[in-house]
Amino acid sequence: MLAGSFPAKHRIEMVDVPEPVLKPRPADAAGAGEIIFQPEVSCLCGSDLPYFNAEAPEFPNRTIGHSLHEMVGTVTATNGKKFQPGDKVLAVPVNQRGLFERYIVSEERAIPVDRRLPFNRAFLAQPLGTVIYALKKLPTVLDKDVAIVGQGPIGQMYCAVLRMLGAREIIALDKLDSRLAMSPKMGATAVINVDKADALAEVKRITGGALADVVIEAVGHADQAFNLCGTLVKHSGRILYFGVPPEKIDGVSWREVFYKNVTVHTSVGPDFAWDFPLAMRWLAEGRLDLTPLVTHTYPLREIQSAFETFRDRRDGAQKVVIEFPAHTK
Repeated sequence: MLAGSFPAKHRIEMVDVPEPVLKPRPADAAGAGEIIFQPEVSCLCGSDLPYFNAEAPEFPNRTIGHSLHEMVGTVTATNGKKFQPGDKVLAVPVNQRGLFERYIVSEERAIPVDRRLPFNRAFLAQPLGTVIYALKKLPTVLDKDVAIVGQGPIGQMYCAVLRMLGAREIIALDKLDSRLAMSPKMGATAVINVDKADALAEVKRITGGALADVVIEAVGHADQAFNLCGTLVKHSGRILYFGVPPEKIDGVSWREVFYKNVTVHTSVGPDFAWDFPLAMRWLAEGRLDLTPLVTHTYPLREIQSAFETFRDRRDGAQKVVIEFPAHTK
């Protein structure tokens, strides 16, 4: 079977590896079992790019199977009790090592796909679950002015969820007009191109001089924007740092955040028992529509082009989908 490999910086290829073999497990064994999961539809995430770009700290840890983790597919075998062969599930591999035609994963890291939801869009429950988990850290967003720095797929999801949860102003900030053009469709009440306008002046104008109650950092990695978040948040406001940060952030204006008495929240590691199932339910019930975020689709054999499109944000790229050979339309 095939698995992903990075032979060089900005290069990914599929190589042959052995099929996974599930170990027998006594029927009375305690704890969770395992499944062999066969991906069918997956999607690139911003946290996959450091592996492709050979960035630290991910670069030294690159190995076979990097890097995919937003995916739905089929259970082909199990030694547990939660699923049966043939079940359609959303699975999240450990350490983003999901770029295999089949792999073993704990049944605790998988949830059923809701049949009311189109199967080829059910993977959206994974990133949405991370947004839900993060927003649960805030006391409330009802009637609050919120600024979201970064309008990639995650930033767009924040716009959609904040609209549903009753935020007053939902201010979307980015450097790309192509991304900002989608933001009002997803729920933003105002957009700011930070390369073309004074972000602080614009947020002051929109909020009547008060600045934002909450600022969400949805950029992360080498392009992180913590200092901008500190500038845009009001006194005694909150910063929700969602984007995965680099290992160290130089030049952080911590004193501004300190004197504003700002509360900083971080978020990683959603709950498989609550956050992903809730996200799946929201999508299945039509509480919000994230399908406009799916802009590009590639077969697995064109995964190099998929990564390049996502990295370069070609043609307004947001969610770049990868279809595995097991997927039948």
